[in-house]
Amino acid sequence: MIEHIITERQRDLGGGFTVGRVLPYAPRRMVGPFIFFDHMGPVNFEAGIPKSLDVRPHPHIGLSTVTYLFSGEIMHRDSVGSELAIRPGEVNWMTAGRGITHSERLEKARLTGDLIHGIQAWVALPDGQEEVDPAFAHFGTGDLPMIEDKGLSMRLVAGRGFGAQSVKTHSPMFYAHAELEAGTKVELPMDYAECAAYVVTGRIKTEGQELAAAQMAVFSDGASPVIEALEKSTVMLLGGDPVGQRFIDWNFVSSSKERIEQAKADYTSGRMKLPDLDHDEFMPLPK
Repeated sequence: MIEHIITERQRDLGGGFTVGRVLPYAPRRMVGPFIFFDHMGPVNFEAGIPKSLDVRPHPHIGLSTVTYLFSGEIMHRDSVGSELAIRPGEVNWMTAGRGITHSERLEKARLTGDLIHGIQAWVALPDGQEEVDPAFAHFGTGDLPMIEDKGLSMRLVAGRGFGAQSVKTHSPMFYAHAELEAGTKVELPMDYAECAAYVVTGRIKTEGQELAAAQMAVFSDGASPVIEALEKSTVMLLGGDPVGQRFIDWNFVSSSKERIEQAKADYTSGRMKLPDLDHDEFMPLPK
């Protein structure tokens, strides 16, 4: 059964670039290891947009970020030396671990204009792995399994599910991008304690309830729900096993509030290095 229906809330990332925030949500802060879920756009940027729309260098600990685009391009640079654009259907998987900084810049949009539409999710690292070395990996469209059936085209973005294995993760989870024609059904994996479905576009029915675009259904533990598209729909399917209580403060995630305070001190004192290829400006710690 459905435990919660979450409707995204608008948040301004700065410079007028707004996103729809789904997680964290006060009554249900996480789904499996997913602790953050933002729907970006769709927003059409014209050439010549100001740099204030970029996400300047900023820090993370205790999580992996996964950026997934339906359209557009975002340039990623980080403090482990990575510099790579993320494009539709690809995955940038960045593991912060004990600490990383990165930037996300709309360079293509500034030069030629661009339609930005995608999801950024954060996956909390499990106990014993919160302090792993920071790392970055990129996966092209050919690296990610596709599940095709009548009326269904689904890319497994990360983890294991639907009979396939995708990007290796630090804890058991699945994350998939499904395109469904009207009347098509898909069942979420039964192997995980928690799962959810987020409607990017279109309209679906599940557990007797209808959901529209910008809504997420979070299912009760142990459920194996079936999603039915009432019209042509784009849906993100996600879930996994819980990793335990996690605190989130700005861009920091940890099982320890003290560790978050240490990360704040490290960042403000300059002990967290900025990206080698993008270090002339940064986001200050919020007051």
